Amino acid sequence: MSSTYETLRADIIASMKARDSATTLALRTADAAIKRAAMDANKEIDEALVIATMRKGVKNLTDAKAEFEKGGRADLVAANDAEIKILEKYLPKGLDAAKVEALINAAIASTGAQSKKEMGKVIGALKQLPEAGLLDFGAVSKLVQAKLP
Repeated sequence: MSSTYETLRADIIASMKARDSATTLALRTADAAIKRAAMDANKEIDEALVIATMRKGVKNLTDAKAEFEKGGRADLVAANDAEIKILEKYLPKGLDAAKVEALINAAIASTGAQSKKEMGKVIGALKQLPEAGLLDFGAVSKLVQAKLP
């Protein structure tokens, strides 16, 4: 078991004892998603799986929040904001913009990518880095596209 996962499990118990139903529901949902992802991948729960599942959960909530804003559902927007704040507590802090820029430049140089057609090589190189878990590849992809002609 990973330390992030152990913290999550302990926080579920703490929120249940505090009778904080919103936090309990959000954390139990995340716990179930992590267990489901482990079963689907047929592997043990590790730090990478926990972080990836939590990121996916935050992304889904953010996407849903945008839809709720379009529909004028302020109550659901507020609920999603609260749940996103709860889950983000378990995600590692991302790298600063300068560090991300340096990693992208290094990956472009090491792969020799010359055009957007070779963007996959750059993303593949970035995914091999030890810092890959801290990168938001949606944002990184846009940055790489902007750098390649």
